[in-house]
Amino acid sequence: MNLIFLGPPGTGKGTQAERISAELKIAHVSTGEMFRQLANEGNPLGVEARDNYWGKGNLVPDDITIGLVKERLKKDDCGKGFILDGFPRTIPQAEALEKIVKINYVIDIESSDAIIIKRLTSRRQCENCRKIYGIDVPPKLEGICDVCHGKLYQRDDDRESVIRERIRVYNLQTKPLIEFYKARGLLRIVNGESPIGQIKADIMKIAKK
Repeated sequence: MNLIFLGPPGTGKGTQAERISAELKIAHVSTGEMFRQLANEGNPLGVEARDNYWGKGNLVPDDITIGLVKERLKKDDCGKGFILDGFPRTIPQAEALEKIVKINYVIDIESSDAIIIKRLTSRRQCENCRKIYGIDVPPKLEGICDVCHGKLYQRDDDRESVIRERIRVYNLQTKPLIEFYKARGLLRIVNGESPIGQIKADIMKIAKK
């Protein structure tokens, strides 16, 4: 089962991908997390991507992202399937992906701008294990990770000014993917403003078909 999760930033794609990948026993492939990890390690590619692109709300160039994803999908944990979270984001990326692997369904998780901004500005991530917390999944102790007790922090790309730019870029460059995948009969739409458990249930109904 190979799935793509689409939707504006802040619609819960990462949270749902994490939960559903565990239930279906398939890999969760997040390009955003891959770039963040590289940046935190001081990798030149990751630092360049952060300082010049995603740290400012802009997309990383297609050739860099496509190459990264292509190598990631070769790993053993993708053998039984995967969920792509954050890729593709442009038509050229989608066209390149078609040459690499077959996709079963594209899940579009929709939400309003107001809800997205509220969710993302309240989001925090653990500096150690990378677990994400927010309105739907708050930590038991404010500022402290439930899993490893690491310190929680606000990511650079979760500041309101960056969020608004990310939404603008999504509408300009990524939203056309909806029509791209609709024309191929792969698109399925899920209400991203439903309770988190209902969103998961709605996606699982699609996956089990």
